[in-house]
Amino acid sequence: MSELKIKAKALYKSIRFRMSASDNFLFIGFYKYLYKPKKGTLSEYLSQYSKARKGKFTVVQIGANDGITHDPIHKFIKRDRWKGVLLEPQKAVFDEFLSKIYQKNEGLHVLNAALGDSDGETLLYKIAFSSARWATGLASFDKATILRAFDGHVQRNAEKDEITVPEAENERITAEKIQVISPKTLLKKYEIENIDLLMIDTEGFDFEVIKMFYDAEIRPSLIIYEHSHFSPQTKTTCEIFLRHRGYALQVFGGNTAATFI
Repeated sequence: MSELKIKAKALYKSIRFRMSASDNFLFIGFYKYLYKPKKGTLSEYLSQYSKARKGKFTVVQIGANDGITHDPIHKFIKRDRWKGVLLEPQKAVFDEFLSKIYQKNEGLHVLNAALGDSDGETLLYKIAFSSARWATGLASFDKATILRAFDGHVQRNAEKDEITVPEAENERITAEKIQVISPKTLLKKYEIENIDLLMIDTEGFDFEVIKMFYDAEIRPSLIIYEHSHFSPQTKTTCEIFLRHRGYALQVFGGNTAATFI
């Protein structure tokens, strides 16, 4: 990618972020009155689902990252004024982006933490040599998940950004100590009694998140999780788990939507 294209891309991202964070009337108006998602997409599904639940809509998002880039729910949070809580464990991403983009959304909370079985701390593995969105989006509890991404995803994006991938593993991957909150503590802290949408993007940890909420005795009306990082066995096990608990499944690319029926 040329330097000019890189700068143009960064400028577009910056303008879009500022317009969203300030609740710019043109930004909000576009999604309210002009935006039409493509038929058969996850965006169309979410748009219809949100419109059908006008009024109080509660979302819990696990792995929110910057809150806007490649985020399937951002436009609907802004358009329909969802309430709830969004979690992002990476402090730099949280401080620079997520803590700012929803500051005007009353009733929507952001939390610098990951979800876990119990409250405490743990290590999060992430790309060491880039803070670009494609890099921060790869953060995971599982170091092996990050290592597997180097053969394709990491190399392609590094080349686009004209970055040389380091040879040494300790220069490729770093670990950040992060805060962890359990579902029970999360639900109590934010007084959440029901979840209209549980949105999960945790680089392969999604099934564990689903089971944690089940153990916390709450049944989200809709769960969207990323199955693309699952092994075939985990993918099948997760689907069986959800179907046995009354969910109907629909696949949208690398995501699965599980609707409680």
